[in-house]
Amino acid sequence: MYQRKLAKLIIIWLVFSSFGCQRSNFQPPTVAPATLRDVPALKLNFRLETDVPVPPAAGETAQMEERNVAVQTDFDQNRTQELVDKTIVSPNKQRVLAVYHKAEDSQGDFRLDMYSADGKLLRRITPDGMAVHYPDTIVWSPDSANVAFMAMTRAGQTSALSSPTPVDNQANTASNSEIDANTDVNTNANMENASPAATQPPIIEQPKAVLTFRTEQIYISNADGGDLKPVTQNEGLIYFYFVWSPDGSALAALAATIQEWRFLQYQAESRSEAFAPAGRPRLVEKTGRERRLDDNLTIVHPAWSPDSAKVAVAFDKQVRIYDAIGDQPTQAAIPLRNQLLISSKVFDDDLQQKEQSGNANTDANAAVNSNAQSNANAQINTNTQPNNAVNQPIGTLPDENTLVSFNPIIDLKWTEDKMLYLQTGYIKQMKNEADSARSYLRWHRLIFSPQAVALGN
Repeated sequence: MYQRKLAKLIIIWLVFSSFGCQRSNFQPPTVAPATLRDVPALKLNFRLETDVPVPPAAGETAQMEERNVAVQTDFDQNRTQELVDKTIVSPNKQRVLAVYHKAEDSQGDFRLDMYSADGKLLRRITPDGMAVHYPDTIVWSPDSANVAFMAMTRAGQTSALSSPTPVDNQANTASNSEIDANTDVNTNANMENASPAATQPPIIEQPKAVLTFRTEQIYISNADGGDLKPVTQNEGLIYFYFVWSPDGSALAALAATIQEWRFLQYQAESRSEAFAPAGRPRLVEKTGRERRLDDNLTIVHPAWSPDSAKVAVAFDKQVRIYDAIGDQPTQAAIPLRNQLLISSKVFDDDLQQKEQSGNANTDANAAVNSNAQSNANAQINTNTQPNNAVNQPIGTLPDENTLVSFNPIIDLKWTEDKMLYLQTGYIKQMKNEADSARSYLRWHRLIFSPQAVALGN
């Protein structure tokens, strides 16, 4: 009796044990993160769609480049010794940045002042010992809180600490006239009868001294033209192609050593090409904290994800994604060479068929004898057949040397958190614009999705 009960208990225990083992083999349930912001770059799934329509311009912050009339009028009337080169309006249209130079300034050296929208000078931004370079790269943050620009020590300046401009032009004109008036009784009498507004123009605060360097660094100031500071401080590096994050907290930039910059300039000059610098991508926060993202050089401008969580950079036929947030940022390389190679073969074949079809039509219309007409019609019929190569499996990769549309990535547009557009094409920019070429410009896009993660992990 006892043995029979013991055997029954053993059987029951074995049954429950088997169920337990089966449950241990089950995969835990998974869940996808709510937003791609929460997904590290290394955990992104992606899918490439080739030859897509041009990306929408949504999400881009356009800077108004048209010359501000009120600012120009102030220079014409009160600042005749200074010349306006351009004005840049903030995204909220409340501030106008004036880019200008003095007659004695070296070519390529500029100065910055901040104006209100109605043309009132608010503050002089750059001290006399600072030279702003490449004004086309000046960019407002999307929230209009800051403006970023490239600057370095002005030629002839010996101190690294740039001093403020000795005298303000507007305020000084009045001060000099008062001094001259002291030596002339009639003039002094006229000054006493003049209105206070005419004799005492508002004194504009001079820019404070700021640290400058012998190579171009990134500087930012606030919307009132104050709080000027360098956010990069690496003597010997040149920073360029900087782009604000959508939330205005940081900049993605490229940087190159001065030796690399000069070598690339020399190469471009020897080939009569327009100079296009190449640099390594870096993440620069407004606080001055900086992180180098990659050791490879690129000429493609970095692109921010709309949620400001990631930065994309292109290297030839590859896109790399970097985390811009988090305590342990990751990065992921997305090699696209083979996919772009296959799509280029299809693109070239389709282009060739269209050209042959057009030539066949021309030959058919010009044909005189019936045999030529028949041959032309046969050629037309052949070329109007669908491109079967698109759906056929490819056993070997095409030879890239035979493809005209297989070109590097030249531009990036991150329009949605899940959608990054990339443009490939052939660009040859020469000093003589007539010799320049832009061809086979094609847009593609990467569709991102999060990898599912196990619950409880």
